[in-house]
Amino acid sequence: MAALRFKGVALCLAVTCAGCTQGPDFVPPPPPAVADYIAADEAKGEAPGPTQLFLSGEGVTAAWWTLFQAPEIDALVAQGIAGSPTLASATARLSEAQQTLAAAVGAAGPAVDFAASATREKLNTASFGLQPNSLPLPANFNVYQVGPTARYALDIFGGARRQIEQASALAEVRRYQRDAAWQSLTGNIVTEAIWMATLRAELQAIQDIIEIDRQNLGLVRTERRSGTVPDIDVTTANSQLAADETMLPGPQQQRDVARHALAVLLGLPPADWQPPELDLSALTLPSRIPVSLPSALVHQRPDILAAEAQLHAASARIGVATARIYPDITLSASIGAAALDPAHLFNQTGLLWSIAAGLSQPVFDGGMREAERRGALASFQAAAADYREVVLQAFGQVADLLRALSHDGQMLAAEQRALDIASESKTLHKIRYSGGGSGILELLDAERQYQRARLGYIEAQSRRIRDLIQLQVAMGAGRWQDDAPAGEGR
Repeated sequence: MAALRFKGVALCLAVTCAGCTQGPDFVPPPPPAVADYIAADEAKGEAPGPTQLFLSGEGVTAAWWTLFQAPEIDALVAQGIAGSPTLASATARLSEAQQTLAAAVGAAGPAVDFAASATREKLNTASFGLQPNSLPLPANFNVYQVGPTARYALDIFGGARRQIEQASALAEVRRYQRDAAWQSLTGNIVTEAIWMATLRAELQAIQDIIEIDRQNLGLVRTERRSGTVPDIDVTTANSQLAADETMLPGPQQQRDVARHALAVLLGLPPADWQPPELDLSALTLPSRIPVSLPSALVHQRPDILAAEAQLHAASARIGVATARIYPDITLSASIGAAALDPAHLFNQTGLLWSIAAGLSQPVFDGGMREAERRGALASFQAAAADYREVVLQAFGQVADLLRALSHDGQMLAAEQRALDIASESKTLHKIRYSGGGSGILELLDAERQYQRARLGYIEAQSRRIRDLIQLQVAMGAGRWQDDAPAGEGR
C-alpha cells in the first residue's frame, strides 16, 4: 500500500512538472529584412546583357541541369549520383545520425530487462547472531532466480526530452549536409562537363590558327624562293607559327585534368572512363533566370538550413545541461521467482516482487554542472554567429553571381560583335582575293583574326554558362528528395 501511495505521489509530481522542461524552446531565426541582394544603384548606367532576364521571386528549377537540354549532361549527373563515394558517405552519416536519434528516443522510455541466475552460497548463521545449524539450510546450497525488471526515469525537468530534441536537430544537420553534398556533386559534374566542352572548342580553334600559320609559312617560303620577299618575312612567319603552337599545351593539360576530375566525381578511375563528346555550341542557354527572394533563400539553401539545425541543437544542449542541475527520480519494479532447487523454481511459494523509487540530487560537484550550462550557452551564441555568417556569405555569393552574369552578358555581346566583324572581314578578303585585289597572305591573316575572335567568344560563352551553374547551386536548386528516383532533385 505504501508503494502504491508513493507511485501516486510520483505521478502527480510528474504531471505537475510536465511543463518544467529546462532550457529555451527553439525559435528559428527570422529571414533577413531585405528585398534584394544588390543595392538599387549598383548597376545604374550599365547596359543589360543580351537575351537574359532575371525573374525575381521565381522558384528555382528542380533538376536545373536539364535547362541545357543536353542528354549527355543528364546522363553524367545520373551516373554521378549513383556512383559518387562522397554522396554515399554523406548518406551513411545521415543514417548514423538517425539511429542515434532512435537510440535517444528509446533511452527516454521505460526499459524492461529479463535476468536469470544460479549461485552457489554458504550461509554463516553466526553473522546474524544465530546458533550454528539453527536454520533448516545446509551449510552450502544453490540459489536459482529468474524474472523481469522494469525501470523508468520520470524526466521531470526535461533532460531526456532535450536530448531527443538535440539528437533530432543533429540528424537534420546531417540531412542538410547530405543535401549540400548532392548539390556540390551535381554542380561540379555539370561544371566540369561544360569546361571540357569549352576546352575542346578552344583546342579546335587553336588548331585552326596553327593550320593557317602553316599555310602562311608555306606561301612565304614559296615567294622567298621566287625572290619576291626577303628572308625576314620567312623568319616572321616561322616565329608566328612557333608562338601559336605554344597555345596548345595549356588547354590540353586543362582538358586532361577536367577529364580526370569528372571521372572521380562519377566514382570511376580515370583510366576506365571516356568522356562524352559534348558540343558547347549546341547547348541551350536559358534566357529567363529565376532568382529566389532572400526570404526564400534561407529556407532552401542546405548550408543555411544545416547552420539553423546546428543552432537548434545548441539550444537543446542548454536544456540538457540545465536539467542536470535538478534531481532525477527513477521508478523500478521487478517480479520473479527464487528457489534452492530448479524443480521448485516456479512454485507460488518462491514468488518475489519489489517496487522502488530512487531520487538523485546533485549536492557538490565542484561547479561542474554549472560550468557545463555556461558552456552550452556560449556554444549557442557561437552557433548563432555561425548562422549569421553563413547567411551573409550566401547573400554575398548570390550577389556576386548576379553581377557576374550581368557582366558576362555584356562581354558575350562584345565578343559576338568582334566575331561578326572578324567574319565580315574574312568574307571581304575572300571576295578581294577572288578578284585579284589582295594576296593570299592578307586572306590568311583575316582567317587568323577570325579564329582569335572565335576563341574570345568561346571563353565568354563558357564563362556565362559556368556562372549560371554556380547561381543555380547558390540558390539551392535541385536539393535531394528522399522519395525521388535517382537523378532527380527537389
